Amino acid sequence: MKTKYYLAFLGMAALASCSKNSDPTPTPEPIVGTSFVSKLIEYLPAPGQFINTDLGNTVGANTIIGKKGMVSLGAWGGSIVLGFDHLVINQLDKDDIIIYGNPLPTFSEPGIVWVMQDTNGNGLADDTWYEVAGSEFKNLAYQRNYAVTYTKPAADTDPVPWKDVYGKTGVVETNTFHKQAYFPEMKDKAGKLITEYTLKGSLLSNRNIDMSDPGMILSQPYDWGYADNLLGGDKIDIANAVDQNGKKVTLNGIHFIKIQTGVQANMGWLGELSTEVTGVEDISLMK
Repeated sequence: MKTKYYLAFLGMAALASCSKNSDPTPTPEPIVGTSFVSKLIEYLPAPGQFINTDLGNTVGANTIIGKKGMVSLGAWGGSIVLGFDHLVINQLDKDDIIIYGNPLPTFSEPGIVWVMQDTNGNGLADDTWYEVAGSEFKNLAYQRNYAVTYTKPAADTDPVPWKDVYGKTGVVETNTFHKQAYFPEMKDKAGKLITEYTLKGSLLSNRNIDMSDPGMILSQPYDWGYADNLLGGDKIDIANAVDQNGKKVTLNGIHFIKIQTGVQANMGWLGELSTEVTGVEDISLMK
């Protein structure tokens, strides 16, 4: 929902191995990879004020492939799945991935991070997703296995209704700054435009939001472990990955990453809280 654009740049690096041994055994090929994510696997946004614009469609999603760009995930549950061209090694006692967003000092829009290792080796993101537990993981207001169903409104300028897994209802509010349809223009397998869909994931509390002064709405960052949260980028440690029961798992590394808007909140004249992603890099390959 923030409108500041970031310049794109391409960061690439390589790790090489060499041998001074005179043994005729061939030297192993150097480990080479692109520091930034190299492919878009899926873009599944929630409704929002930048959806159906260049910041909220597959065009925007592709701007962060191999470089920095900008894509908005929309309201709660909106997500993007990205792939690396190599195994991002789980470095011992080190952060492994950095996710860039566009937070401000007192305004963040935290996104939950999920990771996957290509354990079956087929190159597809069809193995198990593990959530990366951030600083809010043990907060009593934090919820896993949450779901929200969004329904297309009668008119593009109408708020987008939603209903969660517990029967609670609300809307993604529209504003006068963005007058296009907030409900994503997505098609089903038969090629028909969808009018309703359900997003699943984890829910962060909105305790970081202060709307007591409508002219200066605050959304303070959480301590660590979320996208679009801290200035300069959010460092993610693969060692914090947990399974469906909340227990830590041991991964050698990961090939895929998913980022999901974590908070469901309307921010007055600023619109919905929506995670933005401007880039994702393997820290070990950064220049």
